[in-house]
Amino acid sequence: MAITIVDVALKAGVSPSTVSRVISNDSRISQKTSKKVRKIMEELGYHPNMMAKSLVTKTTHNLGIILPRPAEELFRNQFFSEIIRGIVTKAASSGYDVLMTTGINADEEEAAVRRLVQGRVVDGIIMLSSRQDEHIISFLKDRKFPFVLVGRSEHHADIISVDNDNVAAAYDVTKKLLEQGHERIAFMSGPANLTVSKDRFSGYHKALLEAGLPLRNEYICEAGFTAESASQAAMDLMNLNNRPTAIITIDDVVAFGVIRTLWNNGMLVPEQCSVIGFNNTIMSEMCLPPIASVDIGIYQMGMSAAHTLISTVKGEGYGQARIIVPHQLIWRESVSVPGASNVKTSG
Repeated sequence: MAITIVDVALKAGVSPSTVSRVISNDSRISQKTSKKVRKIMEELGYHPNMMAKSLVTKTTHNLGIILPRPAEELFRNQFFSEIIRGIVTKAASSGYDVLMTTGINADEEEAAVRRLVQGRVVDGIIMLSSRQDEHIISFLKDRKFPFVLVGRSEHHADIISVDNDNVAAAYDVTKKLLEQGHERIAFMSGPANLTVSKDRFSGYHKALLEAGLPLRNEYICEAGFTAESASQAAMDLMNLNNRPTAIITIDDVVAFGVIRTLWNNGMLVPEQCSVIGFNNTIMSEMCLPPIASVDIGIYQMGMSAAHTLISTVKGEGYGQARIIVPHQLIWRESVSVPGASNVKTSG
């Protein structure tokens, strides 16, 4: 027979309502009583019925994470595993569980969000990317449902978000390359509909303008967030008569794809082309050569997103609409001063 809250109350010598308050971490219950009740719960093997509790309290103690791409692609990129680690760590320490969902396109993502919200499956939602078309954000705002965006919204400046200053980050890395003597600098973007791609391109462009250098369209290319997606874009750049001496990529995984492609085609990094990534994941340290990268504090972003959402769910409010996690340039062996062997020779 299942142990009930009444069984716990009888053995502890308190009322069932006191046991309920202990389970809910009610501040009115003394530490001594709480410790006593929890010890008896453990001895009896009692576990609260969270579904029944949620019907009473109108809360689920679940947070939802909306993954921006299909899972089979997404978990090949360490950015997402690291940011989810930050979210889960903070959620667990605060007594919340985490549910994750995704779709193969924007419509499926929106359908997943509707199921979570309308079914009251979660108390709040964390979105892990921002597109230029932000139907999900509009849906959540219309329903006044708690959510936090990891990224920057172009059309909803009033929402709570956790992000880097991606314009400044790309500007800083481009400027450092310019200071090293690079002038032919390529930019390998992520998908054009993502705000992060647009912001990092803006920072790159700003640094070139300040240096009096033209924006060369042939040095601008797009990849996904996989090593495979970088291969053709890298070869297109290396087949130019005036090859770039450095390539800034949207992500460490893409940087790895570029380095592998160059190596497979007999080109050396950094001797013939410097390569820089973003995120400073473990891959950037393990690659040969180790990849120079922009550390954007992924784990801290996840922690901050979860902390902010939980505060919002609890009605504690959050005074700062946009939280900026600082970035740091991590220079490694994939970058050097421009060499003399970067002009394509006819064969």
